[in-house]
This record gives sequence, C-alpha cells and structure tokens, in this order.
Amino acid sequence: MIAFLERFSRKAAEEGVWPGILVGDISQPRGGPMLTGHASHQVGLDADIWLTPMPADLSATDREEMSAVNMVTDDGLSVDKSVWSERQAGVIKAAAQEPEVDRIFVNAAIKKALCEKHKGEPWMTKVRAYWGHNYHFHVRIACPAGETTCQPQEPPPSGDGCDKSLAWWFTDAALHPKLDPNAKPKLPITLAQMPPECRQSC
Repeated sequence: MIAFLERFSRKAAEEGVWPGILVGDISQPRGGPMLTGHASHQVGLDADIWLTPMPADLSATDREEMSAVNMVTDDGLSVDKSVWSERQAGVIKAAAQEPEVDRIFVNAAIKKALCEKHKGEPWMTKVRAYWGHNYHFHVRIACPAGETTCQPQEPPPSGDGCDKSLAWWFTDAALHPKLDPNAKPKLPITLAQMPPECRQSC
C-alpha cells in the first residue's frame, strides 16, 4: 500500500492531475482494529486519500492540525460546487485506472457528480457510493501476489453504477437511516479473536 501511494502521488503530480496527495487513515502498524472505528482498515489494503489538494507549503504543524474539506452540501444531495471540480474527479479517475486498485468508495453525491460527466467510462465500475466519504475517497487495493492468507473481495457489480442502485442513496432510508434503539453495542475485539498472524512476534 505504501509503495502504491508513493507511486500514485508521483503519477498524479507528473500528469498535472493533482499537486500531491494527502493521506488520512491507512491501518494500524500491524493491522487489526482501528482506534477511529474503521472496520475496513485492518489488513493494510485500504487508504483514505483526501479530496483536498496539497498546499504548496505544508509545515509539520499544518500536517497535524489541518482538516480535510467537505465536498458535499449539508443536505447530502449534491457536491459543493465552491470546492468540487474536475480536478477532484481527475484524481479519483487516476486512482481507479491503476491496475492494483480493486475498489474506490466515495460519497453518493460525489458518485452522482462523476456520473453526470463520466457515465459509461470503464473506470467508473470501480467507484462505488458508500456512507461518509465526503472529505476523501477510500482506495482498496488487491491482494499482493503470492499472499496466500489474503482473501480477495468479490468483484464490483457490473456496469458503471450510475443506475437505480445509485438512486437508492438519495432515498430517505439512506439519507436518514433509523437506528435500532434495542441494538446492543459491539464489544471490542480481543487479541484471541484475531487471526494467528496478529499474535506473532516481530
């Protein structure tokens, strides 16, 4: 994943798509549950890439204190045109075109904006709507070659995702999901419940 991010950052900058990537969560150093609650960032195959262009000057303090920019309007129905542009679409496209990228998750409003200009383009198959992801896009790469313990994801559904499956994300059920008041909170995962590889010493 680190090698991919470094190479992708150079590619995006060289092609004039993006000045450099800002990365949020990747994983814990040795995998496992994330402190921020991410269920998916546990095996080292996921990374969150901000939709905020990297500033020309970025100090160590800036890196610790700056926040990503929200690309979606408050009602969740569309992108905020004051911050969203084809530059953001371009960096998502550049990532989706990388062969090792399996899936990209974006906010439904971002997917809708991509469908308005890029419907039918092959790379759109990899880009799927999911809750959140209004500040960043989530990249999942494929299992590394020869890694027998890695279980690949199911391939994404056929088509570009600009169909009724996208329309569902703008229904009341998706925009305002009802929480079950009787649902029990999930207990934290213990080391004993994790794969044996997580218990091996360095």
